[in-house]
Amino acid sequence: MAVVRLEVEDRVGTIRLDRPKMNALNSEVAAELRAVALEASRRDDIRAVVLYGGERVFAAGADIKEMATKDRAAMTAWISELTGTFELVAHIPKPTFAAVTGYALGGGLELALCADFRILADNAKVGQPEILLGIIPGAGGTQRLPRLIGPARAKDLVFSGRQIGADEALAIGLADAVVPAGEVHAEAVRRALQYVDGPAVALAAAKRAINDGLEMGLSEGLRLEAALFAGLFGTDDQRGGMESFLRDGPGKAKFTGR
Repeated sequence: MAVVRLEVEDRVGTIRLDRPKMNALNSEVAAELRAVALEASRRDDIRAVVLYGGERVFAAGADIKEMATKDRAAMTAWISELTGTFELVAHIPKPTFAAVTGYALGGGLELALCADFRILADNAKVGQPEILLGIIPGAGGTQRLPRLIGPARAKDLVFSGRQIGADEALAIGLADAVVPAGEVHAEAVRRALQYVDGPAVALAAAKRAINDGLEMGLSEGLRLEAALFAGLFGTDDQRGGMESFLRDGPGKAKFTGR
């Protein structure tokens, strides 16, 4: 039985973790998540993506039982696989939303950090508790987290290993919205639906410009932006969008995603 599924409705693809009881991340989850992320990236009938762990929990972290048996060489291979998988999720060329219920800890939070936006249930608990095991985050917690909330706040969470609730996550910019637990997936889908009729090629370019640009100096980032900007000329959406603007004014274009 699959532990990661891709469910598609109204051009929104939901990547659903389903490894009872806590969606602990192990090699099987990583392999299936990798395959599903690649599928969601290439399918034209998917225009936005929601990461979801179900009604009870997003993902309570890595499978410690599996990790504890590994030596340094085995763990190097394991974390490389997980990090590579998360990179594929982060680079899905479509708007992505993490719909977080219950716990998103350790690797679970690191997965949520791969999304463009995070919608948290009011019962969510998030954190990077690896320090309490004598280790550090290994799949993005020391890198994506400070880029999102700033180094001092990230150090507080990583150094202490403490869990924070949804309201604090919202206050520090780790969450983009907090909603009742029963509405998390629906709210993420509602927000995702805002983009399904948009210019898919331009949205992918915008995501790449922002994400890749954050890894560059300003001058290099500006060159990337200019190249991506120029590359959109000649697309159906660019031609149609500008013709619509000249004919009918702003905000009335119908895009094909090509």
